[in-house]
Amino acid sequence: MPSAHPTRSDQSARAASGPADRRRTPGRDIAVIAVFAGITAALGFLPAFYTPISPSPITAQSFGTILAGAILGARRGGLSQLLFMALVALGLPLLAGGRGGVGVFASATVGFLVAYVVVPFLIGWATERVGAPYRFVPGLLINAAFGIVVMYLFGAVGMMAVMHLSVPAAALAVTPFIIGDSIKVVLATATAVAVHKSYPGLLPLRGRLGRDAASV
Repeated sequence: MPSAHPTRSDQSARAASGPADRRRTPGRDIAVIAVFAGITAALGFLPAFYTPISPSPITAQSFGTILAGAILGARRGGLSQLLFMALVALGLPLLAGGRGGVGVFASATVGFLVAYVVVPFLIGWATERVGAPYRFVPGLLINAAFGIVVMYLFGAVGMMAVMHLSVPAAALAVTPFIIGDSIKVVLATATAVAVHKSYPGLLPLRGRLGRDAASV
């Protein structure tokens, strides 16, 4: 016969899952999707820098894509950046340097722009697989794997397709981004740790606590 008194694991599971249940409403989902699209757009006000060896500029906006996946998860993180890209396609000058319109998707940066939607989805998917609590080291590894490696793969393929670069030339073209993107990954991970600590319940629980939460 089940006990009438909740166990400590039941109480912990309810405490951790309760905030998530209250937050995850369609209206709030739409709100946070819009907020993170706005964050990426706001980062576009920071100046873009070009280097002699790459046709793509160095910008701060990839920080927003990494942050969206690490905080919002796969679905909401990906949708936030899809919304951002839709606004760009409609002609809003939201990309760094005041760029916008469908023409940007025929430029050398097209691979990176596609990655802006794919990367937060992948980061969010992997982050959700690890589950709560959000920890710095797993988060850092996930953000680096998708926010740098996958981002560069998409970017290099885009430059090869548009600029007809060779594989070595495309690989060289992404090297100017490495230092800055490494800093972005560390900052995004640290920010995600702080956000998840302040707003628990954004991620599914892992291990026994997750199973307890599912059963209450």
